[in-house]
Amino acid sequence: MNQYKKVVVKIGSALITDGGKGLDRNIIADWAGQMAALRKQGVEIVLVSSGSIAEGISRLGLKSRPQTISELQATAAVGQMGLVQAYEVCFQKHDLHSAQILLTHADLSNRKRYLNARSTLRTLLEYGTLPVVNENDTVSNEEIRFGDNDTLGALVANLIEADLLIILTDQQGLYDSNPNDNPAARLIERGEANNPELVKYAGPSSGHLGRGGMQTKVSAAQLASRSGTHTVIASGKCEDIITRLVAGESIGSFLEAGSGHMAARKQWLASHMSCAGKLYLDKGAVKVLQQNSASLLPVGVVKSNGFFRRGEVVACIDMDDIEIARGLVNYSSDECKQIIGKPSSQIAAILGYDDDPELINRENLVLMNDR
Repeated sequence: MNQYKKVVVKIGSALITDGGKGLDRNIIADWAGQMAALRKQGVEIVLVSSGSIAEGISRLGLKSRPQTISELQATAAVGQMGLVQAYEVCFQKHDLHSAQILLTHADLSNRKRYLNARSTLRTLLEYGTLPVVNENDTVSNEEIRFGDNDTLGALVANLIEADLLIILTDQQGLYDSNPNDNPAARLIERGEANNPELVKYAGPSSGHLGRGGMQTKVSAAQLASRSGTHTVIASGKCEDIITRLVAGESIGSFLEAGSGHMAARKQWLASHMSCAGKLYLDKGAVKVLQQNSASLLPVGVVKSNGFFRRGEVVACIDMDDIEIARGLVNYSSDECKQIIGKPSSQIAAILGYDDDPELINRENLVLMNDR
């Protein structure tokens, strides 16, 4: 019997392309068979797959990963054709419809587009299909330079409020040190996703194909935990790996989400990859936000950085330059510079109008250490 009913499966580049030799269609067919069987048993699955750039490199006969943005975009465009075709062929053999969804972090940063993406994914699952999600590398500069599909997998888990995020990689899981350098390295079989010690264990990526190392996988687990989603990091080459993990078998590293989760709106706020600007808070404002779950008032802000409009997401920074919260700001950057440090009662006199007494209402604010 399956322990989990709503699952996101993320597959990495090195795994799916057999070390860069082109798509490994045999292993893709094996994964597709497992996911199709689970789908027919009522398990809702969304697949987040890397591999478009790696497949493009192989198809174009390139000797190494391109460096310029235009080359990467072109390579992704070529590789995306092969990647989607491979999945479609495999799923068709099991009479299962698949659907392609290309997303950027910009899509998920805009509240309306975020809700549209969530509605589309949920409807596709209701139709009994298996959505295949990838970053839209062909048009988005930021995703190629900074993005990774581990993060995208976690954001998709937030979108559909998944029970489990499965991150398949070419490693057995998360170790307490690099197993390539230390033969005595210990596999962490179970841990809390938000345990800061896990970040220390994860080292940088050693691969040339993918963009995410074990650090991004731990970060993804922390992000997924905001919607109550557990994460498993495991080797995609284990026999029947997806089926066994969904059944609850202990394989790889299980990172538990812990109790409770954020409301959907605050998940969206917390998941932003970048903010439009920054508001620097004094110690009193930091204390009020963290201890009283209060709104942010102009009087508690000492400095405003960046250009932003009313309604955009801004970061709240303490005096040690640490982000402690973020939220939807009620005034533009120009307006903020005029009213920061002042009591709310003076807003109308300074600006000539008074839309809100708060810079950020507590309903539109999330603490970055919230769970």
